[in-house]
Amino acid sequence: MSEAPNHPAVYRRRRFMNWFPLGLTYATFYMGRYNLNVASKSMMDMFHLSKAEFGIIATAGFWTYALSVMFNGPLADRIGGKKAILIGALGASLLNLVIGLLFLGGWQTKLIVGMSLLYAVNQYFQSFGALSVVKVNAPWFHVKERGVFGGIFGIMISGGYFLAMTVGGWIMSTLPWYMVFLIPSGAIFTMFLVDLFLVKDTPKDAGFENFNTGDASSHEADKDKPLKLGELARRVFTNPVIVTLAVSEFCTGFVRQGLLLWFVPFLSEVHKIEHGTTLFSIATSGITVGGIIGGILCGYISDKLFQSRRAPVAFIFYLGQAVSLFILGRTASPLVASFMIGFSCMWIFGVHGMLTGTASMDFGGTRAASTVAGLLDGVQYLASGLTGFLMGHFLDKWGWGSWTYMIMPFSVMGALLMTRLWNETPLKKRSEPLIEEHRPLVEDEA
Repeated sequence: MSEAPNHPAVYRRRRFMNWFPLGLTYATFYMGRYNLNVASKSMMDMFHLSKAEFGIIATAGFWTYALSVMFNGPLADRIGGKKAILIGALGASLLNLVIGLLFLGGWQTKLIVGMSLLYAVNQYFQSFGALSVVKVNAPWFHVKERGVFGGIFGIMISGGYFLAMTVGGWIMSTLPWYMVFLIPSGAIFTMFLVDLFLVKDTPKDAGFENFNTGDASSHEADKDKPLKLGELARRVFTNPVIVTLAVSEFCTGFVRQGLLLWFVPFLSEVHKIEHGTTLFSIATSGITVGGIIGGILCGYISDKLFQSRRAPVAFIFYLGQAVSLFILGRTASPLVASFMIGFSCMWIFGVHGMLTGTASMDFGGTRAASTVAGLLDGVQYLASGLTGFLMGHFLDKWGWGSWTYMIMPFSVMGALLMTRLWNETPLKKRSEPLIEEHRPLVEDEA
C-alpha cells in the first residue's frame, strides 16, 4: 500500500474548504430528515395515530431511501459528487417546504397516505447526501488518512443530529410545530448555494494535481474516468468483502433507526421526559456528543492501532452497542436513560461512519466509491424500514419492555460478521484475487 503524501498547507486548506461545506450540507440534510423523529410523539398525539400507523410513514421513507441510494450511487459515480449534492439539496429543501406549508394550512385528511408519499420523495433526494460526500472526498484523501475521515464523517452525522434533535426539540417547544419542517428547508437551500460555489470534485478541479490514493482504484491507468455500469456492478457484487459489509450494514440500520425512530416516545411514555426539558436536552445533545466521540475514536483506533483495518474496531463497537442498549432497556432512572441514548449512539455512529464513510472508499476505490456507499447505505435503510411499521406493531402489542431486546441481536450479528473481515485491507494480497483491484501496488505504481 502506498504511503500517504505529505500534503502542503495550501492543499489542506483547500481540502477543508471542500469537505467542511459538504459536512454542513449533510448536517442540514439530517435536520430535514429526522425532523420526523423529533415530531413523532406530537404527530401521534395530534392526529391520533398508533405506533404502527406512524411507522408506516417512516417505513415509506426508509425503503424509498434504500432503493434510491442504490440507484443513485452509480449515478453519482458518473455525474460526480458535486452535481449529486446539488440535486439532493434542492429537492430536499423543496419537499420540506411543501410539508411545512401543508401543515401550516391545517392539513388533516388522508394524512398517512399523503405524508408517506411526501416523506418518501424527500428521502429520494436525501439519498444523494452520503453518496456525494463519499464520492467527492475519495480523491482528496489517501487511504491511510481515511480512518480520520471516518471520524469526520461521524462528526458530520452527529452535527446533523444536533440540528435535528436538539435544535428541532427547541423548535418544537418554542415555535409552531410545523416550523420543524420549514426551518430545515431554508437551511438546506442555504447550503445548496454555498456548495454551488465552493465544492470541487477532485484536487485537479481546484488547481492541484490528483495523486495516488492507495485504494482499490489506485493502480488503474484510467482511474479518473467513470466505469461503465456493467463493470461497476461486477466489481461491487462479486466482491465478498463488500457483500459482507453490506450484510453488516443491514444490522447497523436496524440498530440505528430502531433507537433513533422511537427514543422520543420512549422517553415520553416511560420516563415522562418531554421536549424542552433538561433531560430531553441531555438525550439529544448526547446523540451529537456521543456520535462525535464514537466517530473520532473509531477512525483513530482503526488507523493507529489496527493499521487501517476497519473490521477489528467495528467488532468492538458492535459489542459496545449491545451492552449499552441492554442498560438503556433495563434502567428505571430517567437520568440514566437520557444519558444512555447518547452513549449508545457513540457505538452506533462509530460503526456507521467507519463502514459507510470509510470502508466504501477503501474497497470501492475512487471510481466506485458512490456505488459501494449506495449499496451499504441502501441495505442499511432496508433494515431501517423494518423498524417503522413492524417495530411499531410490536411496540403496540408488547410495550416498551421489548424495545431494546428487539434491537440487540443485530448488534451481536454485526460483531460476528466483522470476524470474517478481521485482516482485510483494500489492496490485501490473496491466493485467488477476488477482483482485479485487490492486488498490491507494484513499485512503480506506488
